[in-house]
Amino acid sequence: MSSDFETYEQDFGTITADVTNKIGRIPKLSGEEKTQLVLNVDKQLEEVRELLEQMDLEVREIPVQSRAMYNSRLKSYKQEMDKLEKDFKRSRIAYSDEVRNELLGEDAGSSENQLIKLREERAHLLDNTERLERSSRRLEAGYQIAVETEQVGQEILSNLHSDREKIQRARERLRETDANLGKSSRILTGMLRRIIQNRVLVFILGAIILLVIILAIYFNVRGH
Repeated sequence: MSSDFETYEQDFGTITADVTNKIGRIPKLSGEEKTQLVLNVDKQLEEVRELLEQMDLEVREIPVQSRAMYNSRLKSYKQEMDKLEKDFKRSRIAYSDEVRNELLGEDAGSSENQLIKLREERAHLLDNTERLERSSRRLEAGYQIAVETEQVGQEILSNLHSDREKIQRARERLRETDANLGKSSRILTGMLRRIIQNRVLVFILGAIILLVIILAIYFNVRGH
């Protein structure tokens, strides 16, 4: 399981290194070339997000005793991802001195203030976008926690239902055992009663035989 996590780590390192390099190049470009590079970086950042999701799933499958270390590593990768996204947003509105002069030409001096104002407005919009994205991520995290809590609750209810069935089966076996013990007790009582009756009959029969012998001896002696 950890080997899959390490594979995702390698992919993460490779893609983020390439993204960092491209983000540094974006302010130096303009026109179609810049647009294409921005789209390419945006696609790579989406791949990085998917890698982080895969790593998050892998961490949940890792044994609890080893999970803390992987959680720490995953947290640092998410922080790195946040920084990349911020750098990417800034790079899209940034221009190098050469590109700015090329775009503005002779009107560079008169349009400088407008460009600064525009950049400030776009930066403000990006900050608002980032706040919305953070709120969305928090909502998603809250929803995920709610889903996990519901799953845990369902598992607990399932376990309680299973335990209840086991208890009911145990009670039924106990009743059956009770009934069998009662039946065995009645059988033993009947056997004991018959044994006592047989012993009484043997005793009476022995007494009668003994009495007959005594009487026979008595009459025999008296006849002589």
